[in-house]
Formats: sequence, structure tokens, C-alpha cells
Amino acid sequence: MSEQAIGRKRRLLQRLPLVAWLTLVWVMLWGTFDLGTLFFGLVVALLVSTMFPLPPINTNIVVRPLRLLLLAAYLAWDLVSSTARVSWQALRYGPNAKSGIVAVTLQTDSDHITAMVANAVSLAPGKFVLQIDRVNRICYVYALGMRAEDVESVRREVLALERRVVQAVGSANEVALVSGQEG
Repeated sequence: MSEQAIGRKRRLLQRLPLVAWLTLVWVMLWGTFDLGTLFFGLVVALLVSTMFPLPPINTNIVVRPLRLLLLAAYLAWDLVSSTARVSWQALRYGPNAKSGIVAVTLQTDSDHITAMVANAVSLAPGKFVLQIDRVNRICYVYALGMRAEDVESVRREVLALERRVVQAVGSANEVALVSGQEG
């Protein structure tokens, strides 16, 4: 098999997840699951992925399924506990609930990890990333129900979340970098 044929085959295999995703979106948009909808969804997905190819993205992401499952479980638990915490703040203090902004310097220098951490922080109610200082690796995190003595606690929580994300999808160097953190 020629090198050109191998390259074509590799590009096709790399496009399969996108084609599957676009087909699923098509079926969901039509709201019916039948053979015709699936077929035309596949045709549209192939056309879109062929006519508008995405540029290759090089990442150092290494998916570790067990760690990814643990991260998902942690995020689910955080979602439930944060909802309860925010509900309590709303009932107890109403519009007078205290809040603050904490600058957290991340350990890793990966754009992908930074984006994942920022999204994970912002997923549950009560905290979200206001801004990211990319050059200095600082996430500015807004936290509801925060007192002055809670600054370090918020910082530890975000760094612990970064460690979980890195352990789930980070490179070996990033895992080694964050492995010394407690949290």
C-alpha cells in the first residue's frame, strides 16, 4: 500500500468521530430516528466534513478511561453539592450573599487543560471563571458564598480539579507536574 493511500485512510479514520457526531446532531434536529433520516444525516455529515475539513490539531491529550470516569463522577458530585450550597446561600442570605473573586495560578501550561479546567469550574453553580490570563496561567474565579478566609479553600479546590483533569487527560509530563499537589 502506498504512503498516499495510507495517508488518505488515516484522514478518513480521523474524520469518523466528526461524521458520527454530525449524523447524530442531524437525527436529533429532525426529531425522528428512521432509516431515511439516518441516511441523509450521514450524507450531509460526509459532505460537510469533506467540503469544510478541519485543520489538524496536535494535542498532548492522553485519555485514561478510569481517571476520566473518576473525573466525571467528581463533577457529578460537585454539581449536586454545589446546587445544594447555592440554594442554601439563596435561602439564608438572599441578595446579601457574599461573593468574591480569587486568582488561581494553574500548574500546567496547556491551552486544552486550561480550557477543560475553566469549563469544569464553571459547570456547577456558585463558581465560574471570569477571565483567564493565558500568559501567567491565572484563572480568575468568581465564588458565591465566600468569606475572606475562604480564598485559600477556593484556590485549593480549583487546583485539585486541575489535578483531576490532568490525571484524566494530561500528558505524562503534566501528570508528573501536578502529582505533588494535595487537595
